Amino acid sequence: MTTQTQAHSESHVHRDDIGARLGMWLFLFTELILFGGMFLVYSIYRFTHPEEFHVAAKELNTIIGTFNTIILLTSSLTMALSIVAIQKDNKRLSIFFQFLTILLALFFMVNKFFEWSIKFHHGIYPGSDTLLNEKSGEILFFGLYYVMTGLHGLHVIVGVAMIAFMMRFTSNGVVTHDNFIKLENTGLYWHLVDIIWIFLFPLFYLIT
Repeated sequence: MTTQTQAHSESHVHRDDIGARLGMWLFLFTELILFGGMFLVYSIYRFTHPEEFHVAAKELNTIIGTFNTIILLTSSLTMALSIVAIQKDNKRLSIFFQFLTILLALFFMVNKFFEWSIKFHHGIYPGSDTLLNEKSGEILFFGLYYVMTGLHGLHVIVGVAMIAFMMRFTSNGVVTHDNFIKLENTGLYWHLVDIIWIFLFPLFYLIT
């Protein structure tokens, strides 16, 4: 391969990397619009029903919420470390951190499952007789709680699937120290998932 052809090939790869990053950032922007709209709706209802939101928030377990926050923050760290590891051409370490990120995400979902299960056991879910007997503000609070945390949970599941694919790609040599854009974009998505939870946690669990 001539020097000119090699330079053209490297330039082509570079443009592809830029396009991939730009595509991911545009996708993340649409996700921010989606959740931003939900946060706006939440803010409006909280402003109109402050007392009911405060009472409803007492039904949530702050300890579980705090634990889940720590889990997701730690998973962001492990995801970042997996990218650093592959940049240093340490494939095994990168795969280990990716696996650890998935494990932490599963812990998060298990905690969320038990939290939701307790609420359902107590009859606190949309459309239940128990909840319909409460004030409108409390009904709105739990409606938003289930929709927003449920949608976030769906994003966590998608993120786990993406990281699992990255583990396979890393193991098969598709993701390497000089071709890690797929892993990097997956990391960006996972950081967004964590950031969204950082907003959800105080809005629902720490209302004063």
